Amino acid sequence: MHISTKPCRTAPDRCGSDEGLALRQIFGQFASGVTVITSGAKGSVHGMTANAFMSVSLDPALVLISLKNDSHMRDVIDAEGRFGVSILADSQQSVSDHFAGRLVDNAAAQFDHPGDTPVVAGALAWIACSVEQRHIAGDHTLFIANVDDFLQSAGTPLLFFGGQYRTLSEGELSQ
Repeated sequence: MHISTKPCRTAPDRCGSDEGLALRQIFGQFASGVTVITSGAKGSVHGMTANAFMSVSLDPALVLISLKNDSHMRDVIDAEGRFGVSILADSQQSVSDHFAGRLVDNAAAQFDHPGDTPVVAGALAWIACSVEQRHIAGDHTLFIANVDDFLQSAGTPLLFFGGQYRTLSEGELSQ
């Protein structure tokens, strides 16, 4: 699908709706793992599903997440200065849906608390982080954080590609 030869120089929602949709479809061609970002505020756990996560450095160990400036999660992380990244296993689609706002019966997440950071119990892997830097980038804030603790379990990841959940099957991408 080709919409325009002119680049959209403003936010997609301020571009023509066809251009915004086309850009969203292009971004959807990047396969990613599915994570839940968590943080605790005043004794309660807040979380959101995200695929805007990446490793930055091994020495020192740093990661990056990107959150909308007007999101509640951004405010929670600003207040706490810490967050967890739970990389979901292929059996945790309902957990992803729950934290994406698509509430599912019996999908109440269970949490582990390494140190002061909540993470999703049963995740394929988790990383506990403390915020090192914040950068405003358009309508998002990039949080660069130190890796304070981590754990990996056996299993296969839940993936997201083309607007759908996917799983790995014998090394191949399948639906």
